Amino acid sequence: MTVPKNALKKWEKVREYALGLPGATEEHPWGETVAKVNKKVFVFLGVDDGSYPLGVTVKLKDESAHAHALTLPGAEPAGYGLGKAGWVSISLEEKGAPAAELLCDWVEESYRVIAPKRLIAELDGH
Repeated sequence: MTVPKNALKKWEKVREYALGLPGATEEHPWGETVAKVNKKVFVFLGVDDGSYPLGVTVKLKDESAHAHALTLPGAEPAGYGLGKAGWVSISLEEKGAPAAELLCDWVEESYRVIAPKRLIAELDGH
């Protein structure tokens, strides 16, 4: 299965953005790519090898962002009970998938929910 180029470009932009946030690190638990801050995941990036559809999973506390994300094609509350805590899985391969800029905004929101205050202050200081 090949990954659509535009979906891969978005995925790469989102990954690069996430890892550029203060204190962010990349790890590969369960063979997936995740970005963590303070040892806690703030975005699940899944796999980019084409074995699964490309997507990102973020935690959206803001009700309007959360509601908007769930209206997108292929978006759904995250599995393993994470959906109840505000996590949303967003497909990058569906027609009508969000632009990289919006995805980066959501990654930042997810980061702000999880990051310690000192790193958020560092982010705001830039």
